[in-house]
Parts: sequence; structure tokens; C-alpha cells
Amino acid sequence: MKFYEVATYKEMSRKAANIISAEIISNPKAVIGLATGSTPIGTYNQLIEWCKKGDLDFAQVTTVNLDEYYGLSGENEQSYRYFMNDHLFDHVNIDKNNTHVPNGLAKDPEAEGERYDAFIKEIGGIDLQLLGIGIDGHIGFNEPDDVFVKETHLVDLDESTIQANSRFFESADEVPKKALTMGMMSIMQAKKILMVVSGENKEQILKEALTGPITPKNPASILQVHPDVTVIFTKQAN
Repeated sequence: MKFYEVATYKEMSRKAANIISAEIISNPKAVIGLATGSTPIGTYNQLIEWCKKGDLDFAQVTTVNLDEYYGLSGENEQSYRYFMNDHLFDHVNIDKNNTHVPNGLAKDPEAEGERYDAFIKEIGGIDLQLLGIGIDGHIGFNEPDDVFVKETHLVDLDESTIQANSRFFESADEVPKKALTMGMMSIMQAKKILMVVSGENKEQILKEALTGPITPKNPASILQVHPDVTVIFTKQAN
């Protein structure tokens, strides 16, 4: 595991964007796993800048997102499909048909999870997976649990996650209480993992995840057994 602590959010974002862009340049048909939330926005902004300058080409890239709120359509401004379009896909030369997010309106979430996992396997798995970490240690929306859930699945969001995400909504009451999330199998089978973490409030849970016991009570702790993980941390919040 490689760990970098940097001084600023901008430095964290640029370093992460460098790693992602290097993956795409070395493998133009790369499968990139993407995350949402406020932390990776700076990374996406940097990738957009380089693409617009002609230094980065997304034309053959395939993306798979970690998760989606259950019950929201991709047209909903609070959905993660909308987020990705707004913060990345609409601004780079990627084929939208090659961008994939779980279907938040799936009538059968179990079947949707099976479909999503089968698709990731079909395209050869993930070359590089971008992650953040929740204040409870979640990655994707894999919340603290008694077991590590392997498959893409429907999850009940922890109260701490709902409260943390309420800043994006009018109130906590409007935050969806469930989400479809990629399970640990697809995440851990990614060839490389890149985690970006910003804010002093994440420092303790990150330390526990990287140096404490491997336990589903801290989902991110499973990353300790992955062979190629890079973590970039800054105390400066974005």
C-alpha cells in the first residue's frame, strides 16, 4: 500500500488525476471504477481540464460507478448518474453508452445486482477503482456490517451516512434511505485501487481502516489485503 499525505485538497486532486490519467494513457480502453461525493470533484475537474487541452482521451474508456440511490432516476438532480454527467461525463469525450451506473429504479434490486456484477465480469473487470471513505468506514455504500457482502446489493444506509449526505438535499428527510452498491468482490478484484480522502474528520477512521483489524465493522479495512492500493489524504477539506 502506498500512502501519501499532502497539504491541500488541490494537491490531492491533482495527484489522483495524474494516476487516473496515467492509467488511461497506458491503456486507452481502460475500465475505470468511479466514485461520487464531494471528495473526487476536484479530481474530475482536473481530468476535464486535461481532456479539453487534448492531453487526455476518454473516447475508448469504459466506466462503472460504485453505487446509486435506490428510487431515484438518472434524471433526478440528486442521483449519482446525474452527478457523474454533471461533474465529468458531459465535459469529456466519453461515449455515454460506455458509462455505467446501477439502475436506481430497478424493480428487482437483486436481479439488478446480478446483472451489474455479470457486466463487470464480462468486460474483464476494473483496471483502476477510485474510492472515497465514509465517516463510518464505508466504501461505495458498503456500510458497517457483520460480514463483507460480495455482490452488488441493496443496502440500508446508516444514519451517519444519511446525515453526512443531507448537505446535498433540502433536509435529511429527503435523503434516500437505501442504495444499490457494488459489493466487495468487484472492488477487491480491481487491478488497482485509488482512494482519495479529505478532511480532518476522516483522519481517525482512515487510520483505523489502514492499520487496525480487518473487520466488516470498518468496511475499508479490507483494502489492507489488496495488492495495489494508493491512498492520498489531505487534512484540508474541499
